[in-house]
Amino acid sequence: MPDLEIKQYDVHPRLGRHLVLDPRSLAYRRPYTGQPLKPAEWEPAVPVLDQQDLLAQGIRTSEMFQGTDDVEALGSCTGNAGTELVSVLHDAKTLKSAGLDVTDSVGAEKWAIGLYSDASHRDQWLDQTWPNIDCGSSGLGVAKALRSRGLIDQYGHATTGLEFCRDLQHGGLLAGMPWHQAWFEPVGASALLDDIPDWDKSPIAGGHELCVTALEKVRTTATGRLDHKNTIIRLRNHWTRSWGDNGSFRMSLDIYRRLRKQIDLIQPRLDSSR
Repeated sequence: MPDLEIKQYDVHPRLGRHLVLDPRSLAYRRPYTGQPLKPAEWEPAVPVLDQQDLLAQGIRTSEMFQGTDDVEALGSCTGNAGTELVSVLHDAKTLKSAGLDVTDSVGAEKWAIGLYSDASHRDQWLDQTWPNIDCGSSGLGVAKALRSRGLIDQYGHATTGLEFCRDLQHGGLLAGMPWHQAWFEPVGASALLDDIPDWDKSPIAGGHELCVTALEKVRTTATGRLDHKNTIIRLRNHWTRSWGDNGSFRMSLDIYRRLRKQIDLIQPRLDSSR
């Protein structure tokens, strides 16, 4: 096994991401070389998903996995984010042939749970897997799972704000980040995470994986540098459409700058086939 950098977080039904960095992945990093940056949007084709209230959705994990009990919720955010991201990359026909019907929210959540299981098995450093233990997984694990299914060709990492904005010119990203307790309740549909008072003083509740869907605003300073505080990104969450702005939220790139060492950004790609 390679020399991985691993940070495990507590797993519970809303959060289940661990930070796993593989130094070999840096070979697939593409440094920013001055490409123009402008607003871009990559809306997932799947409906807003819900990793909670599984029984209320009619999802019984006992019917999905042999020898598994039904659960009310799962820390399957990596699988959910991966499902949202892959629905940006392919048309509905291709996704349906892979078992993902983008018109069926319950079916899409089941597919996400299956992807979460696959990711947990590919995180070989984990002592447990789903099923039957809700152990969490990583962005790296879900990227490997998507590649093993033939739904992506490769994946690359962004490690700076400029690379983050550059990659959003070409598609969405998986973003794994520490989730502060204060962020569970947004202050308003159009507000930023930045606007929540003293968020940085609230404890970290766990790790969360999200699908970055838009670079809404790009600003530079008078000297031509990226203005992190006024550059805005949008991310899709998986806690129903009633959360945040129709299931999504916004934050400035300044949050990424401040938490960068605890965040991993992965962009699954279809470079060789499309």
